[in-house]
Amino acid sequence: MRRLPVYLLLDTSGSMKGEPIESVKVGLESMVSSLRQDPFALESVFISIITFDREVKQILPLTELENLQLPEIVTPESGPTHLGEALEVLCKKVDLEVKLSTSDEKGDWMPLLFIMTDGKPSDLQKYNQMIPEVKKRNFASIIACAAGVKADTKPLLALTNQVYSLDTTDSSTFRQFFKWVSASVSVGNRSVGTSNDIALPPPPPEIHTVI
Repeated sequence: MRRLPVYLLLDTSGSMKGEPIESVKVGLESMVSSLRQDPFALESVFISIITFDREVKQILPLTELENLQLPEIVTPESGPTHLGEALEVLCKKVDLEVKLSTSDEKGDWMPLLFIMTDGKPSDLQKYNQMIPEVKKRNFASIIACAAGVKADTKPLLALTNQVYSLDTTDSSTFRQFFKWVSASVSVGNRSVGTSNDIALPPPPPEIHTVI
């Protein structure tokens, strides 16, 4: 069975401490639970989580949905948002983890990428340098979420035209966002191989499209 790799890049900088990060955890649990009810996803979806604050960590290597246990997510008291470094780590992990097709066998499906941040990259120069590198990795879809009023959508729009904003960082909004992510993964799972342009389900009212 060919795998569908799904990478989640989550902002864990100081501003996410408290209710926002707890809400993210609830949302992630809801997403995994929802995906496990989809037999297509259960067979092929593999998820990786990379967190970024002053440090960047892959807290979950690419793991099959069936055996996935969500790791502990922690946030520092304060500090920068190294999204550029997170993209660099992402590229390295994709190169290591995603199996490319060869003349003998088909590799994995084109991966999906979801990024969520409540601010903007502190390492903007590195972020801008990494944008063409990310695009070389042939993601089937890159979806960026700007969470809360302080999130800057401009850098995200330089990476992808699929940028969405959340007005708040409370648990109900994040739950809706991750529910939508799971629906998007399910759609991607059914359309892989048929098109490079995945038609995402319409977002719920809490999620606004940034143009």
